[in-house]
Amino acid sequence: MEKHLKNIIVVSVGFLFLFTAYGGLQSLQSSLHSQEGLGVASLSVVYAALILSSMFLPPILIKKLGCKWTIVGSMCCYITYSLGNFYASWYTLIPTSMILGLGGAPLWSAKCTYLTIAGNSYAQKAGKIAKDIVNQYFGIFFLIFQSSGVWGNLISSLVFEQTPNRVEHSDADLCCGAEHCTGLNATNSTVAQKKPHDTLIYTLLGIYTGSGVLAVLLVATFLDRITDDQAEGEKKETPSLCFTFMATLRHLKDKRQCLLIPLTMYSGFEQGFLAGDYTKSYVTCALGINFVGYVMICFSAANSLCSLLFGKISQFTGRKILFAMGGFLNLACIIGLLLWKPRPSHLALFFVFPALWGVADAIWQTQTNALYGVLFEKHKEAAFANYRLWESLGFVIAFGYSTFLSVSVKLYIVLAVLVVAMVCYAAVEHLESKSSPGPEPPSISKQEPNELAEKDPQTDL
Repeated sequence: MEKHLKNIIVVSVGFLFLFTAYGGLQSLQSSLHSQEGLGVASLSVVYAALILSSMFLPPILIKKLGCKWTIVGSMCCYITYSLGNFYASWYTLIPTSMILGLGGAPLWSAKCTYLTIAGNSYAQKAGKIAKDIVNQYFGIFFLIFQSSGVWGNLISSLVFEQTPNRVEHSDADLCCGAEHCTGLNATNSTVAQKKPHDTLIYTLLGIYTGSGVLAVLLVATFLDRITDDQAEGEKKETPSLCFTFMATLRHLKDKRQCLLIPLTMYSGFEQGFLAGDYTKSYVTCALGINFVGYVMICFSAANSLCSLLFGKISQFTGRKILFAMGGFLNLACIIGLLLWKPRPSHLALFFVFPALWGVADAIWQTQTNALYGVLFEKHKEAAFANYRLWESLGFVIAFGYSTFLSVSVKLYIVLAVLVVAMVCYAAVEHLESKSSPGPEPPSISKQEPNELAEKDPQTDL
């Protein structure tokens, strides 16, 4: 057990270091690189490249390089994005965003494959139940990995706290929140005045780059390769690239899958708004960029704790109540953000909104994945491929229009998608009640390990 556990810890800590850097950078893009929408444009490119990557690259790279070196190579793709931020322009940030997106899908696929093979291998040697060991390994991984959102944002706020002579604005001077214009012709004087000195930006980027390099060195040096004997069983079960691609398209013939598209895309829309617009038009505009990290820590902490909580209580409450709760929380937040005129004197509210948003997002992440696993139990590969496709498309659209629309319009778009998503979800539940009457199936607590592995978001690239 010790050797296998060592490998799980190495993978988990490696991802912790890597996403400490990427998560912190993602939260800052709309504030650091607001000129012509460069920051959010780069995030849109990341997720567009991720869509292409998830269709073709993972099986090819894992077969050629193996899980370990696929992880190492993909981590290097993330480091290029940190380097591109040193001299951010359309000629540096967009290409490195494409590289990161192309490396995202192989990274997560290789990680899931490695943990699954390691768990199955140990279970076979120890005479234990394979799914129990694999669940344990994924539990260890997410326990360590989820804290990356806290550390990455904490580092950025601590560094930017050193900004000398930060400009203080009176409440009357500010035009933030839903009234904040983010179009190409908008003036960003408030944001520009509060932008940290280049020295602090380079210091932060140096820390993030070093964290990424440390992740690569850790995995390359200490992670054991999967042997041919261990991988043999897994290779036999891996479907061909063409088969998976066609199965993904054929799965759209299922009416339930089509009805779940708005709900899946909404996950990308709501996360995209928080990372791209709330951080810039509410937090940076009214408080300064040094508060972005602290505010996003609230989101990450609430998200992590509630993901664990909802995964446990869903077997008692059922998924319908949780989905209704998530919809209500997001609806209340959206209305509140439309009406609220953020001021520095409203300090507590800047933290309350992302905390509530994190609670709702925990429901979308855990329960939507569980719903896919329950509804499409016989077609898991195609179902989760569709999940990744439509969620990523939601990110692409949300970050894509972020530069051209006002905040109020974007909030109304998120609200409209939420309403459509909930109506379509209700239709899915209606179809299920007609086809299979009886008690509602248990939610995520009963999912198989490979379905839990597919939870890797984005958000969590």
